[in-house]
Amino acid sequence: MLHGPAVRRRKLGEELRSLRHTAGLTSREAARLLGWHQSKVSRVETGASGVTPSDVARLLDAYAVRDPRLRSLLEVLAGSAGGGGSEWWHAYRGLIPPQYRDFISLESQASTVRTLETSVVPGLLQTAGYARAVTRASLGGLPEEHLDSLVEVRLTRQRVLRTSPPLRFTAVLDEAVLHREVGGPEVMRDQVQHLMQMSQLPHVCLQLLPFSAGAYIGLTGPFVIFSFPNISDLDVVVLDHLTSSLYLEQKEDLDAYSSAFRTLQAHALSPERSLDLISEIGRS
Repeated sequence: MLHGPAVRRRKLGEELRSLRHTAGLTSREAARLLGWHQSKVSRVETGASGVTPSDVARLLDAYAVRDPRLRSLLEVLAGSAGGGGSEWWHAYRGLIPPQYRDFISLESQASTVRTLETSVVPGLLQTAGYARAVTRASLGGLPEEHLDSLVEVRLTRQRVLRTSPPLRFTAVLDEAVLHREVGGPEVMRDQVQHLMQMSQLPHVCLQLLPFSAGAYIGLTGPFVIFSFPNISDLDVVVLDHLTSSLYLEQKEDLDAYSSAFRTLQAHALSPERSLDLISEIGRS
């Protein structure tokens, strides 16, 4: 189940009600098509009651909704990422915690991701060597086979940058990220080279906040903003902590973090100048 379930149930209900209206059906007619009581349709649409992905699929069939991305997203909101456990990350269910699976699910369905990183390279841009070093440091004492699997998860997540259409990924990195020697000099050289290559992709935007920028609005910690296609008001902000993640979905939180990200971009170097600085750091 995604975090913030009450908020997401309400958003799902609002969208289902809108789609029912578009289909020209009353709640009574929709209930009759599915063999439900009218009260069930009403509870789902107000967010008072949860609904399974399979029931969402039946509703969308009744409303003649064919868009696969919209269907998938609404099924994600229903609580199981739209496939009843068939997504690739469910193979790692015993290894990665529910919050991480929720994060991957959101990432797989998002059209745009904006992130601030203050300590490490974002997971979607990490090399295998860098991912291994970060994982080993943050989860010390892991058996080697578990470490291998977690690195595999990290690298498999990066498929979203190679899909069609690909995820639009914008990252603002503190310059400190590139000076922090993770995994040793060779791992860092490979990682810097990889960043330079990834920044050339048209759907990847990378900006550095140089040390000369001084104090900035994101010094309190990194965050990720997910935005989704075809449906309004579904952005999610994720804040990572040592033992948990906080998912923010209220409009005032989303507005605050979106505004903060725009401010960060304005104070960061341009993508072109950022690439120059990355190259310079890589040669040092």
